[in-house]
Formats: sequence, structure tokens, C-alpha cells
Amino acid sequence: MHFLKIVDLKAENIETYRQFSSKIIVANHPSILDVVMLFSLIPNADCIVASHLNHSIVKGIIRQLYILNSQDFDNILKACDESLKYGNCIVIFPEGTRTPRTGNPVVKKGAARIALSCGCGIIPLHIGGTDKYGLGKKDPWTAFNPRERYIYEIKMGTEILPEKYMSLPKPVAARELTKDISSSIFSAKNT
Repeated sequence: MHFLKIVDLKAENIETYRQFSSKIIVANHPSILDVVMLFSLIPNADCIVASHLNHSIVKGIIRQLYILNSQDFDNILKACDESLKYGNCIVIFPEGTRTPRTGNPVVKKGAARIALSCGCGIIPLHIGGTDKYGLGKKDPWTAFNPRERYIYEIKMGTEILPEKYMSLPKPVAARELTKDISSSIFSAKNT
């Protein structure tokens, strides 16, 4: 995509991404290519994805790199825990869907619950850059940005450690960690 002048990826300290091990990566999700961009930076990544993708044309890839969100939560935790023990990272888009262009994002508690259960640090990322028209939620599949190439700027926030929340009751810990994840993802664009 870079060679064809469709996409540019900009991220500082690229080597840092390649060295991540047993981390939960949380990011906003402005386009359908976000996971491709993150996988290009983090080679040992798995991703939690929507179950409907298991019935798509890419289901062979889905089964090898992804954890489906249609499983019950205990099975998702088990799959994440196994992957993290191998040193893999888990990519989670905690909004559960692509980020809308307008309005306030709603971050769900799943990433926080997984981090608290598995005891792994969370790396918040913000995906910015040019508008992803044609790749965003509810954009027509035939649309594209006719004026410029898509630029993906990925900015890393400060790691969030789950130990800070372990003394709280589980529901409170998940709620507070989710607030911090949301704040970190959407403030990482300014760092």
C-alpha cells in the first residue's frame, strides 16, 4: 500500500513496538485497516474480533490470528491468557466497533477485565492521521479519499499497570481501569 502511494504509516520508536511481549494493546479504531497497521508494527500480536468475521471470506486467517468475541467470556480469558503466556500481545479495540467521526467514543470494559484477570500491562495507542474516508464506519465500500493518501499516525501513551487496581472490588476495578484506558487512548493523540 505504501509502494502504491495509498497509505503511509508514521510511528515513533518502531523498534519499541517490535519488542512488546505479553502486553494488551488498546487503540481507537477509525478504519478497517487499523489491525493491519498494528500487525505490521507488532509481529507477535493476536486480536479479539467480531464473530461475524468468522463467516467472511477471510475466515482462514481469522482462525489463526484472532480470538472471536462470540465465545463466552471465560473462553476469551483462557485464549488471551494462553496467548499472553507465549509472549504474544493482544490487540483490543475497546470501543467494540470502529470509532465514529463525531460524538463521544464509548469504551467497553472487556479490555480492563482481561488485563485484571491476566495481570498484563496495557499499552494505549491512538490512531490518527488523515481522514480515513472510505475506510470508516458507515462509509460506502466504493468510497475513498480522492485528495490525498491515507496517513496513519500511531502515538503511544504511557503503559497502564493493572496492579494499581487490584485492591478494588472487581467491578470497581474494571470501571476505573476502563476510564483510564479511555482517557489514555484519546489523550495519546496529544502527546
